[in-house]
Amino acid sequence: MTETSDGSQRNGLTLAAIGDLHVTDTSQHRYSALFEQISEQADILALCGDLTNFGKTREAEILAEDLRHCTIPVVAVLGNHDYECGQPEEVVRILRSAGVTVLDEQAVEIAGVGFAGVKGFVGGFGRGELGAFGEQAIKGFVEESINEARKLENALRSLRTDRCVAVLHYAPIAATVAGEPPEIFPFLGSSRLAEAIDRFDNVRFAVHGHAHRGTFEGKTPGGVPVYNCAQFVVTERMGRPYALFSLD
Repeated sequence: MTETSDGSQRNGLTLAAIGDLHVTDTSQHRYSALFEQISEQADILALCGDLTNFGKTREAEILAEDLRHCTIPVVAVLGNHDYECGQPEEVVRILRSAGVTVLDEQAVEIAGVGFAGVKGFVGGFGRGELGAFGEQAIKGFVEESINEARKLENALRSLRTDRCVAVLHYAPIAATVAGEPPEIFPFLGSSRLAEAIDRFDNVRFAVHGHAHRGTFEGKTPGGVPVYNCAQFVVTERMGRPYALFSLD
């Protein structure tokens, strides 16, 4: 995967990805200039969840206002913060009114590239992955993790493009949450998401957010590149809050 630096000449298709905007109800115009800049640097923008701070209607409206400064197609998934007020459907409605394609039950093709995405869920990685054993509450917890992975797999299966990108909020691998306290790794993502990704040969890479102190890149067990695009991680690495990827 080639990272495209600011000011470079670019040919072909470029994806910008950013997660964890955490827009509050006092964040008016905080991201409008950034979206204008991204529109000059990239052809498609992926938003990797935690778009709002508490999932409030006003927060979503402020983000939608800023997104109208974005002149390229935008795909997005919600994050856990976008569920806090219990109205994720309203957040989705507002974002869609601003022209955003919110992935979850649907996938989309843009300029010959397929995009499939889900919020994802917790559950842990590898040998530390929580299994559906014991109390009903544990089984329900694991079932939610399985359902998110199943939605991602179904969305990827629906795409017929040679190139696909998986857009997530929670991490599919442990490598990109490294830097966070090890005790909270099980709450930062799930290997089940990586298992879904690795079932398809046409997934070029995956992007996610959520782990603010994580690591920028890693790979699934099947070798698919994974990038943590939480704006805090990307800013530390690149000096700007979004990552750019070549889709050639």
